[in-house]
Amino acid sequence: MLHKYLFRYPVTLLLAVVIVLLSMLPMPDLKVGVEVPLADKWTHMVMYGVLTLVVWVEYRRSHDRPDWPRLLLLAFVAPIVMGGALELAQANLTTCRSGEWLDFVANTIGVCLGALGGLAMKKVKKLKG
Repeated sequence: MLHKYLFRYPVTLLLAVVIVLLSMLPMPDLKVGVEVPLADKWTHMVMYGVLTLVVWVEYRRSHDRPDWPRLLLLAFVAPIVMGGALELAQANLTTCRSGEWLDFVANTIGVCLGALGGLAMKKVKKLKG
């Protein structure tokens, strides 16, 4: 069964692993010339938005007709749960990272935006053919 997911969702799985690693490993303090307000929150939104959109793309690519409850679970609920679990893991399992409610909110906003993008792709695909 895992073999099936590796071939159907390779980019999704890769992105999920990268997000877990970025969330749990110590990050160097990078000084950027321009200070971007809430840069960390924007980063969370982008990471989870891209992850969610990729789930949608890979799901739609590998299924002729969507199973909407399953797609909702994979492309909406699972990334939100992953984001919450990682924030809890940061708070409780690391000494180099801290879990934050606002990071979880930013993750969830990213998931919502990614899901909207996935729904928009569905509409565009329907218009094309």
